[in-house]
Amino acid sequence: MYKIHELRELIKLIDQSSIQEFELEHEDSKISIRKQSAEVVTSMVTPQPQTVVMEQTPVVQPTSVTQVAPTVQNAEPKETPQLAQVTKEEKKAIDHKLHQIKSPMVGTFYRAPAPDAEPYVKVGDRVNEKTIVCIVEAMKLFNEIEAEVKGEIVEVLVENGQLVEYNQPLFLVKVD
Repeated sequence: MYKIHELRELIKLIDQSSIQEFELEHEDSKISIRKQSAEVVTSMVTPQPQTVVMEQTPVVQPTSVTQVAPTVQNAEPKETPQLAQVTKEEKKAIDHKLHQIKSPMVGTFYRAPAPDAEPYVKVGDRVNEKTIVCIVEAMKLFNEIEAEVKGEIVEVLVENGQLVEYNQPLFLVKVD
């Protein structure tokens, strides 16, 4: 059985990401979270025939959890500001023939190896295929991300500590 603070943290993480649907099965419990439009539907099924539905009050931010209701299944999903931002950045990369360094997993983006350390790379830095550009932390594992190309960092597309999605662009590199 999951604790309420664990469920709230999971809902918060899903809400801050662009993940639309999430399911987790562990032992005798199943958690299913669906996000459509600005609403998140959360249900937890235990071995007993009962479903727990959590509600949260409205929040002013556009990507926040505003309501939990089991009747939103027919709602049309709307594009979030975060998705629009990624789309603009992808278009910019295509227009300028820049290489995108993308996240190989869902996790938390870190520019430096420690909070008080200098970032791995900054705009204008030269990188090669093996240069470590950032860390993506997933499930308490810190994964070093390499540039995979030789060139110059043109833009950092993600803020330090931000949740990133699989295949989300992190950096733009002008390839040599």
